[in-house]
Amino acid sequence: MAIGLENTGFSDTLVILGAAGIVIPAFARFKVSPVIGFILVGLLVGPSGLGTLVRDYPWLYYLTISDAHAIEPFAEFGIVLLLFSIGLELSLRRLWAMRASVFGLGAAELIGAAAIIGLGLNLLGQGWAGAIGLGLALALSSTALILPIAGTSSPVGRPAFAMLLFEDLALVPIIFALGAMAPTADQGWAGIMGVLLRGFITVAIMFIGGRIFLPRLFGQAARTKSPELFLAISLLVVIVASLATAAAGLSPIVGALLAGLLIAETEYHSEVEVMTAPFKGLALGVFLITVGMSLNLRLIAENWQSLLLGIAGVVAVKALVTFGLLKLSRIRSAVAAETGMLMSSPGETTLIVLATAAQAQLIQPSTASYWQTVTAIGLTITPLLAQAGKSAARRIEMRGTGEDVEAEVAEVGPGTVVIGFGRVGRMVCDMLRAHGKPFTAVEADIDAVAEARRDGYPVMFGDVARPELVDRLNLGRADALVLTMDDPVLTVRLARRVRGWVPGLTIVARARDAHHAAQLYRAGVTDAVPETLESSLQLSEALLVDLGVAMGPVIASIHEKRDELRQSIRAEAELEREPRIRRLRTQDAT
Repeated sequence: MAIGLENTGFSDTLVILGAAGIVIPAFARFKVSPVIGFILVGLLVGPSGLGTLVRDYPWLYYLTISDAHAIEPFAEFGIVLLLFSIGLELSLRRLWAMRASVFGLGAAELIGAAAIIGLGLNLLGQGWAGAIGLGLALALSSTALILPIAGTSSPVGRPAFAMLLFEDLALVPIIFALGAMAPTADQGWAGIMGVLLRGFITVAIMFIGGRIFLPRLFGQAARTKSPELFLAISLLVVIVASLATAAAGLSPIVGALLAGLLIAETEYHSEVEVMTAPFKGLALGVFLITVGMSLNLRLIAENWQSLLLGIAGVVAVKALVTFGLLKLSRIRSAVAAETGMLMSSPGETTLIVLATAAQAQLIQPSTASYWQTVTAIGLTITPLLAQAGKSAARRIEMRGTGEDVEAEVAEVGPGTVVIGFGRVGRMVCDMLRAHGKPFTAVEADIDAVAEARRDGYPVMFGDVARPELVDRLNLGRADALVLTMDDPVLTVRLARRVRGWVPGLTIVARARDAHHAAQLYRAGVTDAVPETLESSLQLSEALLVDLGVAMGPVIASIHEKRDELRQSIRAEAELEREPRIRRLRTQDAT
């Protein structure tokens, strides 16, 4: 049967795929998060956007989403796949190591923010039952947006992931607790305990069964060498795990996370992650489009003052609570501030809890609609809050740690000074740290400095092209100077200047090639390391080892070749230096 153009699913799919094809490249070109783009597309093609004009201009039917509720299952599937991919990046050992953060920090953040928001709403006239429901709903944050922004292993991503994971685990108990508080509730707290018991049994069965059967299942799929079968089994595992936890009364995302964790323990996790990534990205885009469609510009314009007050109140409370708890956990102020801003807006699970509270008659439908609009706006501004958090963290780092580093340099000396904290400079600092050698790094990129300080590196912000900055480095008391900048001219100039000031200082410099290394030797460096030659030596070493040559002779020959090349470069530098000295002497004689 042919699919007509009037088919609703066909039309909606065309709009979604078109949005994905246009939004991601367009916003990537301008270095703007595609999150905002998808939400704006949802606003444009939704019922309060172009959808209001379909009756007058029927051709707009093909550019709008005709049934917003019809695509919501795809959005939910996107969140499920997101949690599945997060599970693939983790391991059971790491998750167990995070248990204190998840059930300590995560519980404190959720309960603390919910208590303050609920108390504030009660003082404004909301009944206690409704205030509790609203507090718990608005205290939840967006897993779907925060983790793609922060990751799970960065200094900001680690505490954020712990708190978000607890919120996801607490979602179903919250829903049942609100149901038990309803005036017409008949199960009470016994129903909650029953759900938790069934959930525990289901998770235990999935864990044991997954450890036994998943390696065999994926092994059979891998032997067929059929990508389609491998992909089908991957999606089947996610769906079955989600349905199992949903049937037990838990959230489907718990099953998806557990499925990811179990597959991460197998040797097939990389292949599964690559194959499911496109589905996750597209389904997450659908979710963001549904968020945009839930916004009504007319209602926002009519109630912008109260909506602004609600958003500001929720963001302020959650940011302060998160910041305070992270500071009590002895996390640096910059990381705490950035994490607090990132976690401050409501999330997609807020909409679920608001609907539950309204269905349980704890809040009025008009109240639920107001806070749903607040939540949709909060999701929209989450990338902006993330940028605000980064700016706040940068200011805190610049105000505090930079002065501490300079004071320590002036008082006890800088140790080894590493100028340039890019890829090469960070590696040098890691090796110095591994061998217990003190160091101070200097970097001209303010964003790189802020990130390095969040990671605990003693990095100063400054441009070494300015002589006054070099004076503050106290190079007379330094152990060595390492030049890693990707600027050949500045490297030679700085090496010559420092050698004139501190004749006995060890200076090791990064060189682009042999010619640049010769220039650096003439400028007075102790050692110059050409990138091209070192990469060639490493390539040769790997090749010889792979060909079966013993490691000892290979390493010895590599060292011999390196010394030979180094002496050749130094000889070239001396040959070019001698005529220059003779010319200078001749000029002095005349």
